[in-house]
Order: sequence, then C-alpha cells, then structure tokens
Amino acid sequence: MRQLGQLEAAVMQRLWSWNRPVSVRDVLEDLVQERPLAYTTVMTVMDNLHSKGLVRRQKHGRAYLYAATSTREEHTAELLGQVLADSTDRSATLLRFVETLDPGEVAQLRTALSERAEEPS
Repeated sequence: MRQLGQLEAAVMQRLWSWNRPVSVRDVLEDLVQERPLAYTTVMTVMDNLHSKGLVRRQKHGRAYLYAATSTREEHTAELLGQVLADSTDRSATLLRFVETLDPGEVAQLRTALSERAEEPS
C-alpha cells in the first residue's frame, strides 16, 4: 500500500471524519471551500480510491455513496506495517521509531503492549 496523494488524502480525511456514506457532491462542496475543483476530478479520485480498496461504494439513485473501508488508525497501521516490511532490519527500524516518541506516547505503548501480553492466545 502506498501513501495517498494530496487530493486522495483530503478526500479520505473527510470520509474518516464524517464516518458515514457520502456522495461525490458532498465531498466536492466541502473541498471547494479550500480550492477550486471540478466535480469530475473529485469523482475520479473517489473512483480511484474505490479501485484501490480504500473506499466502498453503494448505488443510491443515479449516483454512488462512498464510505471508507477502514478507520484512519487501521490505514495508518497498515502503512507502518509496510514500512517495517520494507526495512532490511525491522527491529532497528522499530526501535528508531520508538526513540522518536514522547514520554506520554511511550507510556501508552507500554500499556498497550502489557494489555496485549495479558490477552489469551
């Protein structure tokens, strides 16, 4: 999975924050507050996101309604997993990442790892 392009990311941010099926028109009306865009441009981006499996769509009258197939957190975790998979030294990459965390994030990570260790296999 590759990182999203600028417009793809802007569309996904809206889908994740709205957390409901939306039309191309809904997304367009929100995006044009920031920059001028054509309906067909947004439609193409949303169709591309569908082709990549990042959104699902459902026919609603003559149009489609789109929704994200995963949460923002799940998507980000997939990207992090891909980065680790592409590394020649997964442990070193992971440790270097942990070194960049602030103390609060390290505490959250420790808690999550502790809870994960306590889960039955």
